[in-house]
Amino acid sequence: MKKIMIASDIHGSAYYCKKLLERYELEKPDKLVLLGDILYHGPRNDLPKDYAPKEVIAMLNPLKNEIMCVRGNCDTEVDQMVLDFNVLCEQACMYVNDKSLVFVHGHKLDDKNMPAVKQGDYLVCGHTHIPKCEKRDDYTYINPGSVSIPKENSAHSYIILEDKFYWKDLDVVNDNALSNLSASFCVILLVSTNVFTLLLIFSSAFFKVSSLWL
Repeated sequence: MKKIMIASDIHGSAYYCKKLLERYELEKPDKLVLLGDILYHGPRNDLPKDYAPKEVIAMLNPLKNEIMCVRGNCDTEVDQMVLDFNVLCEQACMYVNDKSLVFVHGHKLDDKNMPAVKQGDYLVCGHTHIPKCEKRDDYTYINPGSVSIPKENSAHSYIILEDKFYWKDLDVVNDNALSNLSASFCVILLVSTNVFTLLLIFSSAFFKVSSLWL
């Protein structure tokens, strides 16, 4: 079974890029998918913690053969000059564990201006900095949230895809083996009008269970 890691909107934060890559080493996925907005923080955002694009470049370039990336609205030709992997592709597709995935950043192509998707596809976007998983008529919309500048009180987050989509928090003190659910955790999946909502109950030991998505 393949395993991929999906993250978005690093926005030049050396601190959270380092945390993401520490998780990458721990998770050991087959591929790291970045949904854009790698280096520049963007004029609408506050500076993320430890804003240092050159340090982010130095961390990501050694992984050039392990990264798939789509272009965000803050990614430009000058970013491509300093990054050794392609950051200017508007859309990418991947077939993983019987799931057909369409990756876009979400500033041009998104759930309102749809790229080409077929019934049963997963449309995976960044850009909003808000995690989401919604079942639509013909496809499922998924957003991992932001690595460095989360919004609407969401966590600094990423997604792991194995048998299912697992949403994960970078600020967890001790993420217990990442896929092993402790008995002290409870994940409740609510199904209401085709919208999948997750309720998380945390243990007193500060472990945070991965959110479980279809």
